[in-house]
Amino acid sequence: MAIGNGQAPKSMTITDSLHDLQTDEQRRILDTVAQVRKCGLESILSLPQLVVCGDQSAGKSSVLEALTEIPFPRNDNLCTRFATEIILRRGLIDSLTIKVIPDNQRPSAEQAKIRAFEESITNFEDLPSIMSLAMEAMGMDENSVSSSTGAFARDVLSIEIEGPTRPQLTLVDIPGLIANATKGVTDADVKMVAEITDHYISQPRTICLAVISATNDHANQPILTKVRKYDPHGDRTLGIITKPDRLSSGSGSEKAFISLAQNEDVFFRLGWHVLKNRSFEEGDCSLMERNIAEDTFFRTSNFKALPKEAVGINSLRTRLSRLLFEHVKQELPKLRQDLEDALANTKAQISVLGSRRSTPGECKAYLAQLSLEIFEISKAAVDGHYEGEYFHAAISQNTFDDDDGDISASRVRAIVQKANTQFAEIFRKMAHKYHIEVNENDKDGLYPFDPSWEDECENDFGLQIGAPVEIMKEDALRWVKQALANTRGRELVGNYNPLLVGVLFWEQASKWKMAASDHIDNVALQCEHFLKVLLQDKCPKDVESKLWETAIHDALKARSTAAHEELGRIMEDVGGYPINYNHYYTETIKKRRTNRQRIALVKTAKKATKTVTFEDPSEGRQPVSTTTVDIDQIVNELSASNDQNMESFGSEEALDCLLAIYKVSQKTFIANVTTQVIERHIVRGLEKIFSPVVVNAMSDTEVEAIASEPHSAKRQREFLEDRIKKLQDGHNIFKGVMGTSRN
Repeated sequence: MAIGNGQAPKSMTITDSLHDLQTDEQRRILDTVAQVRKCGLESILSLPQLVVCGDQSAGKSSVLEALTEIPFPRNDNLCTRFATEIILRRGLIDSLTIKVIPDNQRPSAEQAKIRAFEESITNFEDLPSIMSLAMEAMGMDENSVSSSTGAFARDVLSIEIEGPTRPQLTLVDIPGLIANATKGVTDADVKMVAEITDHYISQPRTICLAVISATNDHANQPILTKVRKYDPHGDRTLGIITKPDRLSSGSGSEKAFISLAQNEDVFFRLGWHVLKNRSFEEGDCSLMERNIAEDTFFRTSNFKALPKEAVGINSLRTRLSRLLFEHVKQELPKLRQDLEDALANTKAQISVLGSRRSTPGECKAYLAQLSLEIFEISKAAVDGHYEGEYFHAAISQNTFDDDDGDISASRVRAIVQKANTQFAEIFRKMAHKYHIEVNENDKDGLYPFDPSWEDECENDFGLQIGAPVEIMKEDALRWVKQALANTRGRELVGNYNPLLVGVLFWEQASKWKMAASDHIDNVALQCEHFLKVLLQDKCPKDVESKLWETAIHDALKARSTAAHEELGRIMEDVGGYPINYNHYYTETIKKRRTNRQRIALVKTAKKATKTVTFEDPSEGRQPVSTTTVDIDQIVNELSASNDQNMESFGSEEALDCLLAIYKVSQKTFIANVTTQVIERHIVRGLEKIFSPVVVNAMSDTEVEAIASEPHSAKRQREFLEDRIKKLQDGHNIFKGVMGTSRN
């Protein structure tokens, strides 16, 4: 607000025209907003207000003065250098209080000093001196020692005016936009003014009074571009043209501004308005004289072509009365919902902080309650009982977008089940070193080889298992023969060393340990992530980090170590000679031998089968066919085959044993890893890592080290408690108003 040495009236009375700003119904509605603002919620919620904005020296302050009838000090050489908030309130007596709201980017010491400034007057005659003191507090006076000197300030000058006939309303005058840096105005000042303007006009519940001067082509006044950016349809912008008396009568400029005022050029849904304010030479005129001069101008100038509703301060008040009332009435339900949402959000934030924690007893009580909550949620997650609110919040619309969406981190049992299922599937397809292609009738449940397994297998947990090497049965038999030669002992020709099957099995299962180890790490990581997210949701950051390092991290590490040790013991069993008592093994051996014998018999029988066709001499008879099978040939060929291929026969037998024992052992290994390792050491007992029993065993020193509230948390608690108080007051105001309106 510009400061100068102009005279100000001594009384704080207002003209009757100011009463037009609001009707009784409008006052009742706006009283609600005023009470909410009085709770200090303007920093939390966007509240309805009028913002007078425009370019530098466009006449914004004069518009504000005419609207409020507050005789601000005037100086034609000065411009508004900081935002000025005018708060009109109902009160028993006329009074004016000036405060300064410091920029939150100032140092704390400066903020405290500025916030301490507060002056009250009961006569407008004292207004210039009080505003000078306010400027000095902001560091805008040349004699100030503040480090925050500059042409403009982000601080807000708050002028609160009370009186029995004052309307409930808030208006803001902000610094005018500056096109370029000049003497005494830096590029930083230009940027600061633009940011201040953006801050106010971007708020969705602000009605922008976009002021432009008739002394400059409207195309050259950037405020119109600014308001279009944040209010593209002009729903909450009213254009105001000032200084129409400076235009030459009948000139092209005058015609252009009359066309603009008729909403024919730059369209605003709220339209345009024209005002003639006091010039510098008319500064000593009273507000009554100002209004008379304005009425005379619009009766006698070419602007008389405009509707009476679009010219003059009195019609502007009536117009604003209607616009503001409709705007606030529309926004009030949304404002109430925003308040309720902010209140719920703030309560959730303070619930994370928990109760106050200063003494060992308070710290232990807090950790006991926290551990109980974490224990119950963890147990439900491990058991797969997802009835609680914590689990319901994890379901979102995204869950239904994909056929197989991600599982929420809170549902540990579901994640473990999915991980185990994928592990078992991938293990069966890819954990063997060689994939042996056998006869179609000899597969015995083996998967057909697919080179794209490694890419196409569902592997959400990053299990690292390379695809097996595909070899044909002939190659497999050569591999077996080589192993048979390497393990040859004193056994007779045609027999093989009993260790041969073990040697083949160990090579075929050489990827098992790595695959199982990866699976253990993956599941352990998912459990760790679950606890991290749970702690983040249930306790403040300082407690989360301390609790994690002192209690949870080491426990998870110990569980993971135990799981790998258990896997080591299982791998010791795998590394020993295969032991089996499962009848499936012998049934598989028998089945494979029978299949092999059947294949050989079919092949030999085809060779020993002959079909002879005879022509029947009788006329009209069909030829006669006779099929004979040479049994002796079949027996001789089978005997000769067995006699000549004793080593091949042993290799076939060993390969049969390998495929059978591998499949049996594979099933056992998958079951052991998922139950004896994953379930026993990683998942089961996860809820016991941080439980009331653990807290009860902690010493006073330990609980204080974990839960004692730091100064930052105390400040955050005070901030949130103050915020909740303000929001709760606003909630009560709305509750009372809604209750009154229903009655």
